[in-house]
Amino acid sequence: MYRFVSQTVIKYQPQKQNKMNITFSRNYVKKDTGNDVFVYVVTGTPEQLEAFKSAQGSNYRVDQKTGEILWFNSRYVGETGKLIITSNNKVVADTSAFAKAKSLSAQYGGNFGQELARASAMALVSGLSKPSASVSTPSAQGADLSGL
Repeated sequence: MYRFVSQTVIKYQPQKQNKMNITFSRNYVKKDTGNDVFVYVVTGTPEQLEAFKSAQGSNYRVDQKTGEILWFNSRYVGETGKLIITSNNKVVADTSAFAKAKSLSAQYGGNFGQELARASAMALVSGLSKPSASVSTPSAQGADLSGL
C-alpha cells in the first residue's frame, strides 16, 4: 500500500508501524521565513522514542525546561495525533484519519456530505477521533414550564 505525503510517494505498512502520540504544545513564526511552526510533544514506548531520536538525527529536540521530546512541523495536524516513521526513516504525521474523512464526505456529497465533513473536521482538529460515549447536559428538573 502507498500513501502520498507532501507530493512524495512513500511505502506505507500500517501493520508494521509503531505510532507515537503527539500533543500540540505551541506555535511560533519563524523569523527568517515568516512561516508558522507548530510544536508537538512526542510520547511513546522507550523503543518508539529511540527510533524517533534516530530518525530525527540532528533535528532531535528536547524541551530544556520540561524534558519533553519535541517534534516541529510546518502544518497543524490537530490538538493530538500520531507520528509514523516511514520505511525511508522519515518522521511524518499520520494523516489517514483526514483522508478517511475526506473520502466519506465525497462519497455522500450534498448537504449530508458537507455535514459529515464539518463534523469530521471538528473532531479531527479538536483531537476527538472517536465520538464521546456520553454527553451530560443540565437537567431542567424543577423548572416551571407551564407558561410556555
